[in-house]
Amino acid sequence: MINPLAQELNDALKGTTAGELLSDVGVRLYFPKGIIAQSGEAKKLGHTANGTIGTTVVDGKPLVLPSIRKYISGELTSGELVGYAPTAGNPDLRAVWKEELIRKNPSLKDKSFSLPVVVPGLTAGISYLADLFLDEEHALVAADPSWDNYVLIANARRNADFVQFKVFKDGKFNIEGLKETLNEQAKTGSVRVILNFPQNPSGYSPTKDEAKQLVAMCKELAEKGTKVMVWCDDAYFGLNYEDDIEPQSLFAHLCDLHENVLAAKIDGPTKEDFAWGFRTGFITFGCKGMTEAQYDALVKKLMAAIRSSVSCASTPSQSFILKGYKAGNIEAEKKEFRKILERRYAIVRKFVNEHKSDYIEPLPFNSGYFMSFDTKNINAEELRVKLLHEHGIGTIQIDPQTLRVAFSSLDEENIEVVYNAIYKVAEEMGKN
Repeated sequence: MINPLAQELNDALKGTTAGELLSDVGVRLYFPKGIIAQSGEAKKLGHTANGTIGTTVVDGKPLVLPSIRKYISGELTSGELVGYAPTAGNPDLRAVWKEELIRKNPSLKDKSFSLPVVVPGLTAGISYLADLFLDEEHALVAADPSWDNYVLIANARRNADFVQFKVFKDGKFNIEGLKETLNEQAKTGSVRVILNFPQNPSGYSPTKDEAKQLVAMCKELAEKGTKVMVWCDDAYFGLNYEDDIEPQSLFAHLCDLHENVLAAKIDGPTKEDFAWGFRTGFITFGCKGMTEAQYDALVKKLMAAIRSSVSCASTPSQSFILKGYKAGNIEAEKKEFRKILERRYAIVRKFVNEHKSDYIEPLPFNSGYFMSFDTKNINAEELRVKLLHEHGIGTIQIDPQTLRVAFSSLDEENIEVVYNAIYKVAEEMGKN
């Protein structure tokens, strides 16, 4: 039986693409009018006393152990350090992130989309989207190769089919392969696809022309009546190293494309702002024609997924990020860090352009933290093991024919050493 609060949200979303795409769990989820909601009311109106939240408070402020406080800058209040954050995240941080989305994606100006919701890392964000929109009857389309956590979340956790398309064909992004896969899925009446740019593991981002084709593909499906949901995994957003790359997120072009297209943007400071261990991310929704009330209902479904798993994201991480953005220097600082990645990319690019092999071939790459090799007729796991045990070099085997190298973690003086070893070992394996 569906809880009355869930039914209220379902009724609010009735007739929208978001409502029609919900999974079995998504239909059942609701944000309870329990401790969190009542505590929120008391925070606003409990002027005499507030006995709602299980924190130890003195003079209106949470206590912090001195052994912890001494390691943290005095610029953070005790509330910013150890207090609980709201389920959807610090409201000031959510507002700042929305402003940043518009700054980084000018096409979003004057478009309607939800206020970003804070999640405990981008992986959690993808998992929550899976809760809301995937089940045994609704598959997820993803690239081949792709990050191994996608199949773990979609298939192992949600028991949804994980349908892949070959991401490259003849050395280019496989637009036609994706189109064929989506058209096949569209026979069910709906499509859910995750697009990750810059892509992990290949380090590829679409060109401006390819981005236009991707958007046109979604619009064509929508115009035929297919309900389309695109998950824009923008973990490495902005780390582009070539001039022809589409500079904006696909979300900026999809969020008001058609009433039948629901876009979700998963992003955060993890890679963009070089804050990997903060485990703070954001989910933002956009769909043409959705009202503020309908966005609110969808966000409450997402809040229910958060509340029923981790309750809320980490407070100090949110506080640090917000302080960093308000300081006003973050963009200049990020440019300096990006230059490090750009130099490493340039060295790798030059090396692979100058070295050819019958046994390994670099997949297209132009952005992000990684590049990968198609190991052709040699086994990627055997190559990885030999590199590790014979040369002390760590790499990642994505699948039997894909070896990923994170040039982001290679000091410049080690890059040629690493790549010389990769080509040398591949050559030895191929000849044997």
